[in-house]
Amino acid sequence: MKTSRYEARMLRAEYLAEKYPFAGQILQFFQHITRFQSDLSARIPELRGGGQPVGPPEKQVRSELNLALLLPYYPTFLTLVRQHAPEPLAQAAEAVAAKGAPAWIELFEDHWASGGKRVEESEDAKEDFLCRGFLQPFAEVAAERKQAPIQSTASLVCPLCEARPVAGILRPEGDGGKRFLLCSFCGHEWEFRRILCASCGEEREGQLPVFVAEQFPQIRVEACDTCRHFLRTIDLTKDGNAMPIVDDLAAIPLTLWADEHGYKRIEPNLLKT
Repeated sequence: MKTSRYEARMLRAEYLAEKYPFAGQILQFFQHITRFQSDLSARIPELRGGGQPVGPPEKQVRSELNLALLLPYYPTFLTLVRQHAPEPLAQAAEAVAAKGAPAWIELFEDHWASGGKRVEESEDAKEDFLCRGFLQPFAEVAAERKQAPIQSTASLVCPLCEARPVAGILRPEGDGGKRFLLCSFCGHEWEFRRILCASCGEEREGQLPVFVAEQFPQIRVEACDTCRHFLRTIDLTKDGNAMPIVDDLAAIPLTLWADEHGYKRIEPNLLKT
C-alpha cells in the first residue's frame, strides 16, 4: 500500500524527533497538524467548485479558494492548536476562534492573496500560522492541478503562485545534484541554477558561501553576502530519505547560527524554526 505524503511526513517527523530531541516538541506538534491536513486533504475533491476566485486567473493557484466549504473545518483546526500547541500559539488560536467566521474570512483572503509574497514581515506570526497551517492542503492540491509555465532557471518566485521559496532541494542527477526551490505557499518545486542567490539573484560565487554542520550533513545553509539572506537546502544526495518540509523544521540550530552571523531567512517555514 502506497504511503501518502502526509503519512510519510509524520513518519519522518517521528524519526527526527528521536534523532534530535531538542526539536521533539516542534515535531510532535507538526505531526498533529499533519494528521489534520491529511484528513482535510482527503476531503478537498468535494471542496472544489462553487467558490469565487480570488485574484486574477493568471496567478494560477491563487485564483482558487472556496471558503464557504472550507470554513466548517476551521473550528476543528483551532481546537487542535489549542490542545497541542505551545501556550502562546494556543492562546492566539483561542483569540482567533472568538472572532468568528467574518474575521476568519478576512484573514484567509488576505493570506491567500499575499502569503509568502510579502517583502516586510509585519504580519502577526501566530495568525500567519493559523492561516497557513489550515490552507496549506488546499494550496498544495491546487498547485498539483496546474501546469507550471515554461520559465528560466533563475526565477526567484514560484511560477504558480509568485511566493518566495521556503527551502532548496538537491536531487540526485548523474554524478551530482540538480537544484530546485520549494515554494513556501503551495509546495510546488521549480528548477533553479546552482550558483545563484534565491533572494536577490547574486551570481558571484565568492558572495555565496555554503555552510554544512556535522549535526545535519543533509542540510546546506546557502547564504548570500550581498543581500544577507539564506536558504536551507535539503541535500537528497546525502540522505535519500530526507523530506524537505520535515527536515527543515528540525534544523533549529542552523537558524540560530544564521541569526548570529547576520543572515535572514528568505521565507520562514510553517513553524518558524
